[in-house]
Amino acid sequence: MLSACDNGPDLPGTGGAADDTTGASSDASDSSDSGDSSEDQPAGSISTNVKRKADVPVDTQLTVDATDGRLSTVDVTGSGDVGALAGAIAGDGSQWLADDLLEPGTTYTVKATVSGDDGEQVTKRQKFTTQALSLDQQTYASVAPLPGETVGVGMPVIVTFDVPVTDKAEMEKHMTVTSAPAQRGTWNWISDTVVHYRPKSYWQAGTTVDVDLDVNGVNAGQGIYGQEDREVQFAVGDEHIYKVDMKTHQMKVFSNGELLRTLPITTGEQPKFTTRSGIKVIMEKFDAKRMNSETVGITGADAYDIDNVQWAMRVTNSGEFIHAAPWSVGSQGHANVSHGCTGMSTDNADWLYHMSVRGDVVDYTGTDRGIEPGNGYDDWNISWADYKAGSALS
Repeated sequence: MLSACDNGPDLPGTGGAADDTTGASSDASDSSDSGDSSEDQPAGSISTNVKRKADVPVDTQLTVDATDGRLSTVDVTGSGDVGALAGAIAGDGSQWLADDLLEPGTTYTVKATVSGDDGEQVTKRQKFTTQALSLDQQTYASVAPLPGETVGVGMPVIVTFDVPVTDKAEMEKHMTVTSAPAQRGTWNWISDTVVHYRPKSYWQAGTTVDVDLDVNGVNAGQGIYGQEDREVQFAVGDEHIYKVDMKTHQMKVFSNGELLRTLPITTGEQPKFTTRSGIKVIMEKFDAKRMNSETVGITGADAYDIDNVQWAMRVTNSGEFIHAAPWSVGSQGHANVSHGCTGMSTDNADWLYHMSVRGDVVDYTGTDRGIEPGNGYDDWNISWADYKAGSALS
């Protein structure tokens, strides 16, 4: 049996050098007087799930296991700025499980102590180094809404990865959205780099939403790993739903179910510039914006380039906005004369702009031109069944 200063073998799995200590806690003089001698009990031992010294995959969730004893302490420390790797010992003392996956290019030191069934404590040390990863081998998740932002009831959660994710199911297992009050929702993958989340119905006004992307070190497929965890909390404000009837040239502005105003508007001249029907969501706001038709493919005699268009709110990627249009006041409420945007008087646009937030809903009816998939935040034009089918875990 080893004395308190003897070096023993590594924790099983690495075969590398170790500085191990075993201490005896039993009294040898008592062994002949007891029918239950500690020598009849096996010595405790420790092992980990790491089977190599170098290039350990970062998606490893480290475990430390005790045999013939109970773990009493486990400390795992990463080199450099990584610091301690948190974890917890099971109630029966049989295993320690890390809370997180591993960081790339990091040397970890494991120090674990087991109290053996023979009454002695054994301390073991192990070192290993994880695989190094370049930025091209890691994918970073950007999240909308922003932390602390207040949004409208139609705002989806949008996660954009800077390197494509091919193992969407594995990534999605580590992505959660919770809300208070609780509302049922699901993820929907738009592409290998973009995934949205929405509830079955619009968010309830006053909801608090927490987005937890526990993706650091997660295998995203084809040698790509999650770069960093992300946590974002945002709030949902009042329920603003604006109903645009392109046949009557009116917008009805509802807040929390109450009709506040009916605004005369003009939309796209038909059939040349027909405004799309469908449920749109305010994507961004500008108190003043230059609008150049060439950016949306309108050239020639129909082209325009207007600076300082006031109170502009985008509702599609293709260039549809709600904005002040003082040049068309005579047609507002009577005819559709725009190039596709929703125009209104400067006073009305000012009022609407200052009550609106990103994520407010604008529901357009009255034309036979529908909104194309992916043209803005079009999540609410997809049935719940089809939206759920867009989850990698469906």
